[in-house]
Amino acid sequence: MNGKIDSPDTGTATPAIHRGAEPVIIEHVRLLDPHAQIDVVADVSVERGAAQVLEPGAEAAGVRRIDGEDLWLMPGVVDLCARLQERGQTDQSSFTRETSAALARGITVLCLPSDTRPCIDDPSMVTRVQDISAAAGGAQVLPLGALTQGLEGSALAEMDALKRAGCVGVSNAGRPLADARTARRALEYAAGLGLTVHVQPQDASLAAGGCAHDGAVACRLGLPPIPVAAETVALAQWLALVEDTGARVHFGRLSSAQGVRLVAAAKARRLPVTADVAAHQLFLCDEDIEGFDAQCHVIPPLRDRADRTALRAALAEGTLDALCSDHQPREPDAKTNPFPMTQPGISALDTLLALGLRLVAEGVLTPLQLAQRLSAAPAAVLGGSRRSDAAAGWILIDPAASWRLTPDSMLSEAHNTPFLDQPFRGLTRRVFLPPADHKCAG
Repeated sequence: MNGKIDSPDTGTATPAIHRGAEPVIIEHVRLLDPHAQIDVVADVSVERGAAQVLEPGAEAAGVRRIDGEDLWLMPGVVDLCARLQERGQTDQSSFTRETSAALARGITVLCLPSDTRPCIDDPSMVTRVQDISAAAGGAQVLPLGALTQGLEGSALAEMDALKRAGCVGVSNAGRPLADARTARRALEYAAGLGLTVHVQPQDASLAAGGCAHDGAVACRLGLPPIPVAAETVALAQWLALVEDTGARVHFGRLSSAQGVRLVAAAKARRLPVTADVAAHQLFLCDEDIEGFDAQCHVIPPLRDRADRTALRAALAEGTLDALCSDHQPREPDAKTNPFPMTQPGISALDTLLALGLRLVAEGVLTPLQLAQRLSAAPAAVLGGSRRSDAAAGWILIDPAASWRLTPDSMLSEAHNTPFLDQPFRGLTRRVFLPPADHKCAG
């Protein structure tokens, strides 16, 4: 049976979703397995969330076969930061819409920051997120618990209860902590529980009131600046506390060359740290806010060209472990005010895999490195193992399929993106998910 899809590449076609234990053989497919470091064209069997290369001449009577010629098979994308609705609400309609959009774009696991409304500082909120996610039926949602009660930065949250309820880590979601002593106590508590602390490094006092990179563009436009030091001062403090406590920390959404150097030095000292970068930081820079383009208003801000080049190099060499979407859906009016008054964020589920494939086309990453940065590495940050990666499933993508990002082709409800009307290559054709009894480890 030939299961290859021949549909117009409008970007709107919904991929076939395979759920369950029935084995499928994909013939002549390029397998990208970052765990086994395999990049090979072969016949591959996918069953219960696991992929296995078949020996030449192996027979499998009665098994469904799919033509994989010119297609890639890789683990499902694990997105380390995705908010699912404006202002952080957790309702069924938004979860259904956004997790379905994610799954159609090859993202099978989403990590939800703790700043929902109400925030995830209580086991009942963890249960609510899990129940809504399960009912939504799209990408699996894994919540981060709050580091402090109410994300207010002072009293620590009940991290033990949050972990037992199902949180895969803890974070204050970009909100400042009261002081370094609170941060140290939080790391000690998390370390004792084996929890990873997720940090978006930004010194609140240095960033206060800012909305753009502290450089020539912001100066010319008269925009309040956020200096690189806002990132590096915060990074330096957290790294000193990691060295003191031994706690695992993941630094999310780095934006600067100096920040990358600090993380590289920490890894050279074998500190237990990892880091990611949002995909938009690798294609945009502060020059893109010319004309006060609010679609390019993000936090951390777009830095200069040298920072963008350094981020790309760091992702290629592994200093930056993972690539994420930093999906932040916004209502249209959130981007219509004067630049400093607009809400930061990009609707990014539709473009994460496509921008990753653009990095491959530009020679920044190899296809196998892309699978590592989008799948295996972020799964490991979330406490993953080979079993949890199996729960993320596999995706069959057509790397050559061309399409254009338009309001009609966007699957996410929100359209706040600077990539609108740009051409892309790469579409998810099929998604292979394990049976429902598989759970992603946390």
